Amino acid sequence: MTVTYVIPGAEVTGLERFWEVIGEAVNGPDGYFGRNLDAFADCLSGGYGTPGDRDFVIEWREAGLSRRALGHEETARQLRLRLARVPEANRARVEGELAEAEAGRGRTVFDWLTEIIDERAPGTLRLR
Repeated sequence: MTVTYVIPGAEVTGLERFWEVIGEAVNGPDGYFGRNLDAFADCLSGGYGTPGDRDFVIEWREAGLSRRALGHEETARQLRLRLARVPEANRARVEGELAEAEAGRGRTVFDWLTEIIDERAPGTLRLR
C-alpha cells in the first residue's frame, strides 16, 4: 500500500514554514521531518516517520504557490542567513549564489527541496 503525504502549497510561505508543513504532513501535529536541508535529506532516506518498507508519495498541492513563496526572494534571504555562518572557504560561492538570487536567476529554495526529494526518494514527488 502506498502512503501519500500531502503538502498544502498555500501554507508554504517560506522555508521555515515548509519545515513545519512537511513535519505535520509526515508525522502529525508538531511533527519533525527535518529543519534544514541536510536533515530533510536524511529523513527522506528512512526513519523519522517514512514508511521504510512501503512506498510513499509526497503530493505537493498548489505547488505553484510554493514555487513563488520559495523563489528568488526567499532564496536570497536564506543565502544571507547562510553567509553569517559559512566557513571562509565557501564564502565566495555563497556570495555568488546570493548575487544570482538577488538578480532573479539561479536555483531557488523550491529547486533545492525538489532536487533533494528527487535524489533521496526518486519518483515520489507529485507536483499539483
